[in-house]
This record gives sequence, C-alpha cells and structure tokens, in this order.
Amino acid sequence: MIHRTFSLALLFACCAVLPVAARNITIDDMFAERDVTDPQISADGNWIAYAVETSDTKADENYTHIWMTRFDGARTIQLTNRAHESESTPRFSPDGKSIAFLSDRSDGAEKDDAVDQVWLIDRAGGEAQRLTGFKGAVSDIVWSPDSKKLALIVEDAKPEDKKKKDDDADNSKPKPIQIDRFYFKEDITGYLGKERQHLYVFDLATRKAERIVPGEFNEYEPAWSPDGKSIAFVSKRARADFDRDENWDVYVVAAKANSQPRALTTYPGIDNEPDWSSYPAWSPDGKTIAYIQGGPLKLIEYAVHHLATVPASGGKPTVLTAALDRNVMQPTWSADGKSIHFIVEDDRAKWLASIPSGGGPVQHIAGARNAIYNHVATSQGREALLIGTPNAPMEVFAFDGKSAPRQISHQNDWLKGVTLGTTTETSFKSKDGTEVHGYIVTPPGWHAGTRLPAILSIHGGPVDQWDLTYDHSLQTFAAQGYAVIVANPRGSSGRGEKYAAALYADWAGPAVPDVLAAVDDAVKRGIADPNRLCLEGWSYGSILTNYVIASDTRFKCAISGAGISNILAGYGTDEYVRDYEAELGPPWKNTDVWLKNSFPFLHADRIKTPVLFMGGEKDFNVPLLNVEQMYQAVKSLGLESQLIIYPGQYHGLRQPSDLKDRLTRDVAWVNKHLKGGK
Repeated sequence: MIHRTFSLALLFACCAVLPVAARNITIDDMFAERDVTDPQISADGNWIAYAVETSDTKADENYTHIWMTRFDGARTIQLTNRAHESESTPRFSPDGKSIAFLSDRSDGAEKDDAVDQVWLIDRAGGEAQRLTGFKGAVSDIVWSPDSKKLALIVEDAKPEDKKKKDDDADNSKPKPIQIDRFYFKEDITGYLGKERQHLYVFDLATRKAERIVPGEFNEYEPAWSPDGKSIAFVSKRARADFDRDENWDVYVVAAKANSQPRALTTYPGIDNEPDWSSYPAWSPDGKTIAYIQGGPLKLIEYAVHHLATVPASGGKPTVLTAALDRNVMQPTWSADGKSIHFIVEDDRAKWLASIPSGGGPVQHIAGARNAIYNHVATSQGREALLIGTPNAPMEVFAFDGKSAPRQISHQNDWLKGVTLGTTTETSFKSKDGTEVHGYIVTPPGWHAGTRLPAILSIHGGPVDQWDLTYDHSLQTFAAQGYAVIVANPRGSSGRGEKYAAALYADWAGPAVPDVLAAVDDAVKRGIADPNRLCLEGWSYGSILTNYVIASDTRFKCAISGAGISNILAGYGTDEYVRDYEAELGPPWKNTDVWLKNSFPFLHADRIKTPVLFMGGEKDFNVPLLNVEQMYQAVKSLGLESQLIIYPGQYHGLRQPSDLKDRLTRDVAWVNKHLKGGK
C-alpha cells in the first residue's frame, strides 16, 4: 500500500507540472473575446477607466460594463455589473471624486422605453445614482473644469416614441411617416425627422439642465475652456440646409443658456467631422484650440485630414501637419502648451506622435507595428492608450512618455491557451507597377514549402485599412488550415491622399488589379495554392468581391455580404446621397459614370464563381435590395448560390447568434468548395 501511494503521488506530481497543450482557435471563441473601448484617465493620473463589452449567449445580447485599473496595474475593479443592462462612456470628474457614465438602466421605468441617461458613481465604488431624466437620449458627457457642471449632448425625443404609447393605449395602427429632409434615412436610426442633437449644461447642485445653443441644428463634441466660461463644439449650423453636405465647423459659445455661438472655422470643407472622434482641444492657457481639418467637400472621405490650430478669439487657422500625408486624430495638449500629441494612421499601423504647438517636425513617441486607437492625457504627463496587435484584441496601456507603453488591462488573457496563426506583412507590385501593402495570416504550425488553400479577405470602406490588429474571423480561417490574404488596395487609407483618391468615381479600376496582385504575391511566395482560392468581403469588401468575380474566374467560391453592385439602385434607397452627388454626380447628368460603376451587375454574365450572399433585413446603409439583385442575377445565370437574410439586423450584425451563424456559414461555404466539404 505504501509503495502504491508513493507511486500515485509521483504520478500526480508529474502530471501537475505538465504544460496544458495549446489549442487552435474556434468559432465559439468569439464569445470569449472581450471588446475593450473608451479608456479615460483620472486628473491625478492614478486610475484609468474603460468600457468592456461581453457576449451573453443565453440572452443572445451584448452587454457593456465599466472597469477601472490603477496606472501602475496593481489593482483592477469592475465598477458596474448589473445583469442584462449596459453602461458606457465613463468620465472622471476633474476633482477625482466621481465617475459619470451613460446607461439606459430601467430605474423603475419600462425597459423598452428607456434611453441613455447620465448616472454618477463614487470612484471608490457603491451604488450609482441617476442624474438626468431627458425624454431623449444623452449621447455625450464632458465635465466642467470645476467638477460642478456637465456639458451634455441630448437628442430630441422621437415622436414615434410617444405615438407608440398612444397607439398601444388606443390599439390604433401606426401613423404615416412624413419626410421632408434631403438626407432622410440612416442605418439603425431609421427614417430621419426633425429631431436634433442639442448642447445642454447640467448643474449638479441644482440638478437642472439648460440648453445652451438655440436653433434647430445638431451640436457635437463639446469641450470646456480651461476657465469653464466657454464651450467649443462642432456643428453644421453655417447653412440652413445642412443635410446637403458635410461642411462641419468648430464653434465657441458662452456656457450660459441661449447664448449665440461664434464660428471659429469657416473653411469650405470638413472641420472636425464627428465620426473622427476628435474633440476640439483647448490649450492650457485657453488662447488656442486644436482641431482636425479635413479636405475639400468634393473629395469626401478620400481627403486626408490634418492637425490645425486656431485662436480661440478668432483668426486664421494654422495647419500643423500639412507636410504629413496621413490622417491624424485625437489632439491633446502637453501641460505646458508647447506641444500637441495625436494619433497618426500610417500603412497598417497607428502610432502616437507629437508636434510643437507652433509648428515643426512630427515626432514618433509611441507605437510600432500595431495600432493605437485611443489616447487621453493628464497634466501629470501620463496617458492612457488603447492598443491592438495581430495576436491580441485591443487592451488598455499606461504610458508615461519615458518608457514603452505598459499593458494594464487583461480582459483577453484566455488567448494564452490558444495557438494563433502567424501574421506576415507583405509588399508587392500591382499590374501598373504601383506598390501595394498587406499581410498574410498562415495557420498555426504551417511550414514553408507547403501550399495552402487560400482566402482573399477584402476590407470595407473603401477608405479604411486592414491594420495590424486582432481579427477573429481571419484567425478562425487560419485555424481551419487556410492562408488568409489581406491587402490595402488603392482607395484604402494609411498611404496618403493620392493613394486613397485613386478610387474616386472608379470603384474598381485600380482596386481589382491591386487585390489580385495580393493573391499572385501569395502564390509566388509558395504559400497559396493557385487552384484552391476563395474570396470574401462585407460592405465595400462585398462591392469589390463582386467586381473581382466579374473580372476574374480563378476563384472557386465567393462570400459577398451587404454590398451594392447596381449603383443606380442605391440612389434614394441608402444613406449615401451626399457622397453619390459629390463623387459621381446626379445620375441624370452623369449616367455613364453610374453605369461604369455598376459593372458587376450589368456584366453578371461574366461571373462563373459560386457565391454566398448575406445581408441584414433592416440595413439602411446598404439596403438588402442590393444584395437581392446580385443574388437574383447569379441565380438567373444558373450558378450555385445562396442568400442569407438576418432578420432585424442592420449593416453590421450585432446579435451573438447571428455573428456565429455568419462565420459558421462562411467556413462551411469555403470548406465545401476548397476541401470538398471537409
């Protein structure tokens, strides 16, 4: 007995030290991934708050909660955790005592009728209290410097919300929708009425809110002056018919009810577009405001946007990064006002830069072959960064300006037990000699000399880029034994204005040979098997997918999600009328341009590739009718095809079960055509 016990003890001791074998990633791992966003640093630089989104597969919903980690990484606290409810937009009070956040918590109201309101929680923890009770949703919070007030962006209540209650009460049918706007529909929001986003100031002592700016315009991105007397914000109030273009400008207004704003920028282009998530930034002495200046309206998203400054009292702007042919965003001032930090989008990466506030050379201060998505700074010289890498989703990093950024959130440590595919950056020449960049993800354990079935994955936009961050779908395909080829063809961002604008009014001309060159490069490297190729894309990625299969027959299968190919069908049915008229011109004037860009639909008879089409039923970005038209054309030609419609979903699928279904179908479709169904 003694001998047997001793032997078992040795056995247990031996087994205890054996390492756990790493496994390949699976489709279901998407539910383990946590999406970390919106880092915010306290004024003393000691704590960083951030939002974390997780998937609840039982409820089939995503929920977001607020976490907080010390700058030194020594302690992490989950501040909110109410089941089946979400909280977002954490904002530290300057005095360090509280954190304000947004939530649609029911708080005694019917959940279906709840909209986001402002809540307040003690930084040390405890139960949050609701501050606001607007009929419309609150979408933004900014503390005043003295911690006594909040600048808020609040949406008018939608008439249909009241009508819904009335209709429920009298059991009558819904009322007709009356539309009179030029830009009248938007994905998720739906049909647009007279509702606007307004700037309010909320007094914490009196619990009263005052509307600051009069007029029926939209206001966004409030920023308090250092003395707390004024607020800078972004609007298109310079013209009555603001729906017709994207001519945003920066304004300043006294932080008092019904004050008249003063325009700081009058440039006939895009200044500080709210989608750039770059608030106007006051210098510490309150004399200057830094902001992001875009390009001419005609160039729409293709234009590079630069860092600029303008006197807070008014005057001529100074463009600081005119010589830098890259998009920049999120300016913050140094404590002494001598320099400005900002993020640069540059060739598959995003890095943190600095420039003298009076002008001078751009200095690289943080970031390598990865992507910094957010940065916020304090007067203590400490910064919070949100960084993603090819092998890990975005996490929060602490940066003191001296040593390298240091990871302090660890929401995705589950990846330590997973073997990921290897990401290799690539550079190659397109058909006309233009240099194109991308990367290839190869399966775990793959060795050079073995050719792999390969998938060309095309990004959306088109003015976007595949950057060096973790992507679950790419890693899932790699785990299935595929080489995944991605490229940033002309039209992509990160390579300068000329490179992006090469796609202007010609949505395939340079992009098709560019992505085909990526495939040729993978074949030349001995990675991709030229006889086992598929391609896939969503949104513009779907548009380009359709162009490619109408131009080239080498692919054994294709997956095309939420894309348009008969461009004439988009006019008046989607949300891009401003872009269409700026880039293509009205269809009754420039019909030939519209027909040229409808090549995949008008020449569908050239397609020989089996296609899996997908789309969201309620998509107003690229309405489902566009996907249905291409499906019908391919089906009419007798090709193998399927159409998958996700009920209740918009342009970007959000429901966990639908996201799993989409990726499961993607893998099965590719397996069927490249592996014979294995």
